[in-house]
Amino acid sequence: MKAAVIYQKGENLQYANVAEPVPKTENELLITVTAAAIKHFDKSVASGKHYSGTDKTIARIIGGDGVGVLTDGTRVFALGGGMIAEKALVEKDRVVLLPAGIDDVTAAALPNAVAGSAMALRFRAGIQQGETVLINGATGFTGRVAVQIAKHYGAKKVIATGRNTQSLEELLQLGADEIIYTLQEDEQFITAIKQVHTITPIDVIIDYLWGHTAELILASLKGNGAFTHKTRFVSVGSVTGDKLQLSAENLRSVDLLLTGSGLGSWSKEEMHLLFAEILPEMFQLAAKSKIKVDTEVVALKDIETLWQMNVPNGRRLVVKI
Repeated sequence: MKAAVIYQKGENLQYANVAEPVPKTENELLITVTAAAIKHFDKSVASGKHYSGTDKTIARIIGGDGVGVLTDGTRVFALGGGMIAEKALVEKDRVVLLPAGIDDVTAAALPNAVAGSAMALRFRAGIQQGETVLINGATGFTGRVAVQIAKHYGAKKVIATGRNTQSLEELLQLGADEIIYTLQEDEQFITAIKQVHTITPIDVIIDYLWGHTAELILASLKGNGAFTHKTRFVSVGSVTGDKLQLSAENLRSVDLLLTGSGLGSWSKEEMHLLFAEILPEMFQLAAKSKIKVDTEVVALKDIETLWQMNVPNGRRLVVKI
């Protein structure tokens, strides 16, 4: 069968012939893959840079999840390694049935963004009906999904930040109530956050950028010794830098809960709920066009040349197989 393979760290991805996988236990299912998304996670794992620490010398088929058909004809989304291939093995408890109204490309594109937004909103932030949510870095694919899910989970107000003005404007059609441009002067950005926080105190911050913008947002929350509003800040990504400077005074002056959401931070129960409740609900919403995503589709045979393709802002690259 054909697959997208990295033979060794530092080498280019190859469109190659590999042996078809064979289930070895009762818990393994064979899936004929029809579509698989390429995420930052997949590229990070392929390069050996992701913190999950996979072996960097063993050849591997790329792709952490995908959509396809089981041997009995059931159409599913599945989490499993080696999914950018014509066939793959998946575990029974990592499979979600797909509703009839959702196409393969949308179904492949959505789950990683759901995990990167719904898990943070529901389990780390504990979002409540009527709260104010700020999405930092909302113009990326996951950020755009996060805006929509925050509204679905009952946010009264959603503030979106980003550097792409066109994408920011589009977010107003996806549920954002207010937008803030990140590439303005630092003091202007801080002032804009403070103004929002004064009028409608920010309950939840979901951050996909980290780095300098996160520093500025945290600085904008800094108190002066008076009582402050409790804010839950959840780090999900680090697009603009893995580190930041945070003063102890900043932490001591504000009622702040700082946490992260990602692989390793979720409990077994939370992962179970992702597959049993969250993903099925989000697939249904997408099938009814209540969650909207934009995608860029490529063919598996073209994977060598399009693996590093620059995808337009806010879109997800999906491989049709």
